[in-house]
Amino acid sequence: MSTATKKKMLERVLSLRRGAQMNDDGDEEADESKTKHISLAMRATNFFTRTGTGLTVGYLWPSLFLTLVLLSLVSLFIHSRDLVCVSSVSSFDLHSRLRFFGLDALDSDFGSLGVPWCRSKHGKTVEWTTKDLLKGLEEFVPIYETRPIKNNMFGMGFDHSFGLWFMAQWLKPDLMIESGAFKGHSTWVLRQARPDTPIVSLSPRHPEKYLKKGPAYVDGNCTYFAGKDFVDFGSLDWAKIMNKHGITDLNKVLVFFDDHQNEFKRLKQALKAGFKHLVFEDNYDTGTGDHYSFRQICDQFYIRGGGHSCFKDSDEARLRSRRKNFWEKAVDIEELCGPGETWWGVKGEMRDDFNHSNKKITYTQHFENSRFVESVLDVYWELPPVAGPSLTHQSRYDPARVTSPIVEDGRFGLFQRLGLSSLENSVFNGYTQMVYLQISES
Repeated sequence: MSTATKKKMLERVLSLRRGAQMNDDGDEEADESKTKHISLAMRATNFFTRTGTGLTVGYLWPSLFLTLVLLSLVSLFIHSRDLVCVSSVSSFDLHSRLRFFGLDALDSDFGSLGVPWCRSKHGKTVEWTTKDLLKGLEEFVPIYETRPIKNNMFGMGFDHSFGLWFMAQWLKPDLMIESGAFKGHSTWVLRQARPDTPIVSLSPRHPEKYLKKGPAYVDGNCTYFAGKDFVDFGSLDWAKIMNKHGITDLNKVLVFFDDHQNEFKRLKQALKAGFKHLVFEDNYDTGTGDHYSFRQICDQFYIRGGGHSCFKDSDEARLRSRRKNFWEKAVDIEELCGPGETWWGVKGEMRDDFNHSNKKITYTQHFENSRFVESVLDVYWELPPVAGPSLTHQSRYDPARVTSPIVEDGRFGLFQRLGLSSLENSVFNGYTQMVYLQISES
């Protein structure tokens, strides 16, 4: 039987459930691209429901026999074809990948491993909704396609570029500060969000230095403390800078950190300067990363998904080992745990300065750090992945350790309508739980 004939047979026999999709007005509509595997019992139930009680027994049994034959052929087809759109980005076999995405529910283990979430003082959350994010994506994709740095290796990919652009546009700051500019991509993103807003950029190397080797971005309405004029965020006289730019309300300042420094240290420095709105680009998961992050800080036993077992025979150890086969940045027990079963931070270390400083801390210190963060935290919000891994083909971050994506797996119609399918797969491989914080003194 030819492949084309099999496809036609599959389309006629299977009545797969259609998932909800947002239309242009934000309402739900049927998405014909979203398909799920339906059990044989469900298919049989659907068949009997459609045939109704008016059918005679003589007609029913031949129909049932024919249906079972067709279902057998379909089952064979499903197990021999690639029904899930995945790329050959990893070494494991396709059958395992298919099972991962649909048949053994490993992609829904959110809560088994869990996601640490910093607790705010009063339970506040952000004002924007998924509908706002979807609308923003539709607007941002064509903007992103005009980026001057097409290959931003070691810099932000699409997810975080969108997140920074969206938050800057939503918050409408009168001044934007970035610590860590690299080639200038984040500066460009901020400029697209706020065309007339001044920017202050701190970076050890001036972005103009990269222009000699390839694409980079230098902004004309930006005050650079970079290169020979570099000053670290914690050492700058921010009161003087605010006065220079005529800023009297620090609530109108957005600070973006992409400098791979201890985020606990940066939080205290921002509090001292009086800043309220902070975005951290690399909010690394526990056991990963080159600096101490908020996700690591808030990984505590009393939080769902917090606290970890270092026993090699534990359920967590088995689950982590299994997921390590699928996701590049998933960590197993040996990578998570250090001497004496220290799992917090990275093997019990508070890392800083691009991994140049690895300070051992006790769990008591780690716990006290989390309590301090909670005491000053008004809002904590992690940017979700833009789309599920079967759509973006990403193989790096583990979907069990992140919140649900903005465009969920299976919603290819929405993914395509937003223009995301036109982007290269590589731009989706840089997601590291970017986080927005709103803070104030306790």
